Amino acid sequence: MDIYLSIEAFVRAAEAGNFSNAAKQIGVARSVITTRVQQLEEHLGVSLFHRSSKAVKLSEVGISYYSECHDIIDHMQSLAQRSRDTCTAVSGTLRVAALNGFALKYMPGIISAFRKSHPKVEFDIFSNDQVLDPVQEGYDIVLQIFPPASEALIERRLFLMRGVFVATPEYLNAHAPVTCPDDLVAHDFACYRHYPWRNRWSLNDGTRVTEVTISPALRSNSVQLVQEFARRSMGIAYLPTMVACDDLLEGRLVRVLTDHETETPCFSAVYPTSHRTTAKVKLFLDLLSSMFEMEPEWDHRLGLATRKDAAPATPTEASLRLTRVPPSLTCPPLAQRNPG
Repeated sequence: MDIYLSIEAFVRAAEAGNFSNAAKQIGVARSVITTRVQQLEEHLGVSLFHRSSKAVKLSEVGISYYSECHDIIDHMQSLAQRSRDTCTAVSGTLRVAALNGFALKYMPGIISAFRKSHPKVEFDIFSNDQVLDPVQEGYDIVLQIFPPASEALIERRLFLMRGVFVATPEYLNAHAPVTCPDDLVAHDFACYRHYPWRNRWSLNDGTRVTEVTISPALRSNSVQLVQEFARRSMGIAYLPTMVACDDLLEGRLVRVLTDHETETPCFSAVYPTSHRTTAKVKLFLDLLSSMFEMEPEWDHRLGLATRKDAAPATPTEASLRLTRVPPSLTCPPLAQRNPG
């Protein structure tokens, strides 16, 4: 028995919740993971997991053993990574999953900036609006909204994901005015389907919070579909400023209820704890942080950024160096979902 390989199999199975996903991470057959874990249990003389047909759950002994084994694997990977990586020759494939709107509009520029300093890094980008777990799906980084759902994941918050109520001028000219939150119930409405407040919206005008119940005419996991609902004068939509910015600046859409705000989640990079010492992951996260700095350029363009005197950040050579992950900034706690 190779004790290191057995411990690695145990740690990955504990984080993934089953042997199949652990096998995908390591790149071996499921039977290999099963054998290595069984050999470790026989070596220790204890059962590390409670097993079922679909998942495995750590036993009481397994929970205690995991915390120590995780540190061992993390340290060994860090040593191996430092021997392979240098600041001038970061290489390999970076697998990133990102929301459709962000991926299509901003990932090309981000990839271009990163590869100018690290041309040996290749990207495998998955663009989708569904919720993904980077551990189970095998991604290095997932760019999502709302916090990670597992302690096996680390979150780096990138920017505030503000939202606005919008409609076309033509629609507003032909329908009843919207001067207060309660007026929304008289209009067809569209929004992203996984907002945690569902039909019960709390709108804050700075002096008081108004709660209004809205039954959407359209609820979708695609904000691009919600955007088209508004563009086609079908009603009022709630859109992230990242998506609505150009339409607002060019007059295709206009804001309603400009003095009211909903809760503001964070757009974050979420990645497995096992990747925190990987050079290409750290460098990519540092680039993202330097470009957005919690206040994205589209909110500056709309005049919504809190720091209105600050110019949007642009990537530089210095921003691509390895740095310590900055402390998390405070965002309102929200349900662990991932709107696109």
